[in-house]
Amino acid sequence: MILREIFLAFAQIFDLIIQLYIFIVIARVILSWVNPDPYNPIVRFLCSVTDPVLYRLQRLVPLQFGGIDFSPFVLLLGLTFLKRIVFAVFLQLASYL
Repeated sequence: MILREIFLAFAQIFDLIIQLYIFIVIARVILSWVNPDPYNPIVRFLCSVTDPVLYRLQRLVPLQFGGIDFSPFVLLLGLTFLKRIVFAVFLQLASYL
């Protein structure tokens, strides 16, 4: 019974973390449309959190067409897929306990 609650808590924490990262990626994409101040602490935080993942994704799958980079879109799709699959696995494990 306690183990079931632990799995449910991990599922909710994982869901929250992925959802927060999705919002951070969306904020980064919106900032890329304007010319933000690179010394702003919020801009620096968003870049430092998202750029390593986006750069790796850009190296693996070059998705630039007509000057538009589609790697954030692929990252958002992957995060949504990961969120749904892992959340479902945690819920299945909790239902067996």
